[in-house]
Amino acid sequence: MHASVWSVALASFSMNIGETIRNYRLQKGMSQGDIEKRTGLLRCYLSRVENGHTIPSLDTLAKIAGAMELPLSQFFSDSGHTNGSKGLPQLSDDELRFLSQIRRYAVSLNDSDRKLVLAMVKKMAASAR
Repeated sequence: MHASVWSVALASFSMNIGETIRNYRLQKGMSQGDIEKRTGLLRCYLSRVENGHTIPSLDTLAKIAGAMELPLSQFFSDSGHTNGSKGLPQLSDDELRFLSQIRRYAVSLNDSDRKLVLAMVKKMAASAR
Protein backbone atom coordinates (compact mmCIF):
# COMPACT_ATOMS: atom_id res chain seq x y z
CA MET A 1 0.00 0.00 0.00
CA HIS A 2 1.47 3.37 -0.95
CA ALA A 3 1.83 6.08 1.69
CA SER A 4 -0.99 8.16 0.17
CA VAL A 5 -3.33 5.14 0.12
CA TRP A 6 -2.35 4.39 3.72
CA SER A 7 -3.11 8.01 4.66
CA VAL A 8 -6.53 7.81 3.03
CA ALA A 9 -7.24 4.54 4.89
CA LEU A 10 -6.22 6.14 8.21
CA ALA A 11 -8.34 9.21 7.48
CA SER A 12 -11.32 6.98 6.72
CA PHE A 13 -10.72 5.06 9.96
CA SER A 14 -10.41 8.34 11.85
CA MET A 15 -13.71 9.62 10.50
CA ASN A 16 -15.44 6.31 11.24
CA ILE A 17 -14.09 6.01 14.77
CA GLY A 18 -15.01 9.62 15.52
CA GLU A 19 -18.48 9.12 14.12
CA THR A 20 -18.82 5.92 16.15
CA ILE A 21 -17.75 7.69 19.35
CA ARG A 22 -20.26 10.49 18.72
CA ASN A 23 -23.07 8.01 18.00
CA TYR A 24 -22.44 6.02 21.19
CA ARG A 25 -22.07 9.21 23.23
CA LEU A 26 -25.40 10.53 21.97
CA GLN A 27 -27.10 7.13 22.49
CA LYS A 28 -25.92 7.28 26.10
CA GLY A 29 -27.30 10.84 26.42
CA MET A 30 -23.86 12.20 27.24
CA SER A 31 -22.22 15.47 26.27
CA GLN A 32 -18.58 15.99 25.41
CA GLY A 33 -18.38 17.74 28.79
CA ASP A 34 -19.51 14.53 30.50
CA ILE A 35 -16.71 12.61 28.75
CA GLU A 36 -14.26 15.37 29.69
CA LYS A 37 -15.19 15.07 33.38
CA ARG A 38 -14.81 11.28 33.37
CA THR A 39 -11.57 11.10 31.37
CA GLY A 40 -9.74 14.40 31.78
CA LEU A 41 -9.64 14.74 27.99
CA LEU A 42 -10.46 18.27 26.85
CA ARG A 43 -13.72 18.93 25.01
CA CYS A 44 -11.81 20.52 22.13
CA TYR A 45 -9.80 17.29 21.74
CA LEU A 46 -12.98 15.17 21.85
CA SER A 47 -14.49 17.41 19.18
CA ARG A 48 -11.44 16.93 16.95
CA VAL A 49 -11.71 13.15 17.39
CA GLU A 50 -15.45 13.09 16.67
CA ASN A 51 -14.96 15.24 13.56
CA GLY A 52 -12.21 12.96 12.22
CA HIS A 53 -9.37 15.49 12.59
CA THR A 54 -7.50 13.43 15.20
CA ILE A 55 -7.05 9.68 15.62
CA PRO A 56 -7.04 8.73 19.31
CA SER A 57 -4.48 6.27 20.63
CA LEU A 58 -5.78 2.94 21.81
CA ASP A 59 -5.24 4.04 25.43
CA THR A 60 -7.26 7.21 24.82
CA LEU A 61 -9.99 5.23 23.10
CA ALA A 62 -10.05 2.91 26.12
CA LYS A 63 -10.57 5.95 28.39
CA ILE A 64 -13.46 7.14 26.21
CA ALA A 65 -14.98 3.66 26.20
CA GLY A 66 -14.66 3.46 29.98
CA ALA A 67 -16.33 6.85 30.39
CA MET A 68 -19.30 5.55 28.39
CA GLU A 69 -19.21 2.19 30.20
CA LEU A 70 -18.61 0.33 26.93
CA PRO A 71 -16.08 -2.39 26.13
CA LEU A 72 -13.26 -1.07 23.96
CA SER A 73 -14.08 -3.66 21.30
CA GLN A 74 -17.51 -2.04 20.85
CA PHE A 75 -15.86 0.71 18.80
CA PHE A 76 -14.68 -1.87 16.28
CA SER A 77 -17.85 -3.93 15.90
CA ASP A 78 -19.96 -4.00 12.74
CA SER A 79 -22.73 -1.97 14.37
CA GLY A 80 -20.29 0.78 15.32
CA HIS A 81 -18.90 1.32 11.83
CA THR A 82 -20.66 3.03 8.99
CA ASN A 83 -18.24 1.94 6.28
CA GLY A 84 -20.49 -0.83 4.98
CA SER A 85 -18.33 -3.69 6.25
CA LYS A 86 -20.41 -6.76 7.05
CA GLY A 87 -19.54 -10.07 8.61
CA LEU A 88 -16.31 -9.00 10.31
CA PRO A 89 -15.39 -11.07 13.36
CA GLN A 90 -15.68 -9.47 16.77
CA LEU A 91 -12.15 -8.73 18.04
CA SER A 92 -10.99 -9.03 21.62
CA ASP A 93 -9.28 -6.13 23.36
CA ASP A 94 -5.95 -8.00 23.11
CA GLU A 95 -6.41 -8.45 19.36
CA LEU A 96 -7.25 -4.76 18.98
CA ARG A 97 -4.11 -3.76 20.90
CA PHE A 98 -2.02 -6.05 18.70
CA LEU A 99 -3.52 -4.63 15.50
CA SER A 100 -2.99 -1.10 16.79
CA GLN A 101 0.70 -1.85 17.34
CA ILE A 102 0.99 -3.32 13.85
CA ARG A 103 -0.69 -0.22 12.39
CA ARG A 104 1.68 2.08 14.29
CA TYR A 105 4.78 0.33 12.90
CA ALA A 106 3.39 -0.37 9.42
CA VAL A 107 3.19 3.35 8.65
CA SER A 108 6.98 3.54 8.45
CA LEU A 109 7.33 0.44 6.23
CA ASN A 110 7.49 0.53 2.47
CA ASP A 111 5.18 -1.68 0.38
CA SER A 112 7.81 -4.39 -0.07
CA ASP A 113 8.48 -4.61 3.67
CA ARG A 114 4.74 -4.77 4.44
CA LYS A 115 4.38 -7.70 2.03
CA LEU A 116 7.33 -9.43 3.70
CA VAL A 117 5.83 -8.97 7.17
CA LEU A 118 2.47 -10.27 5.96
CA ALA A 119 4.14 -13.33 4.38
CA MET A 120 5.97 -14.04 7.66
CA VAL A 121 2.75 -13.77 9.66
CA LYS A 122 0.95 -16.11 7.26
CA LYS A 123 3.77 -18.66 7.50
CA MET A 124 3.83 -18.45 11.31
CA ALA A 125 0.03 -18.85 11.49
CA ALA A 126 0.14 -21.86 9.14
CA SER A 127 2.82 -23.59 11.21
CA ALA A 128 0.86 -22.96 14.44
CA ARG A 129 -2.13 -24.98 13.20
